[in-house]
Amino acid sequence: QLQLVESGGGLVQPGTSLRLSCAASGARFRDYIIGWFRQAPGREREQVSCINYSGTDTNYANSVKGRFTVSRDNAKNTAYLQIDSLAPEDTATYYCAAVGGSLYYIMRARCAEGTMNTWGKGTQVTVAS
Repeated sequence: QLQLVESGGGLVQPGTSLRLSCAASGARFRDYIIGWFRQAPGREREQVSCINYSGTDTNYANSVKGRFTVSRDNAKNTAYLQIDSLAPEDTATYYCAAVGGSLYYIMRARCAEGTMNTWGKGTQVTVAS
């Protein structure tokens, strides 16, 4: 079955950039939509980005649009989240998640939290000066 492992987090200064990775194994990566989520202490988990099976359809939370960029390289079985202009409010554990389905389903970027059925363990991003 599909497994996901996030990496790339760390302690960084405001205004810098990070690229998070989501490495997949155990199934055909290109058969899945990938979503990125984050959860800060004491806050609800929120969806930040989503990408369809081929990388041709993406969407973002309004709070991160313009700073976050999601992409994927199916040949490398990896999805990415580029985060620019990091701010303290970006501090959170970042998770990738996947959902598969018919070609009709996975051709659109749709990542409602309750529909994602495979999750990574998360990578911590801390933004502080």
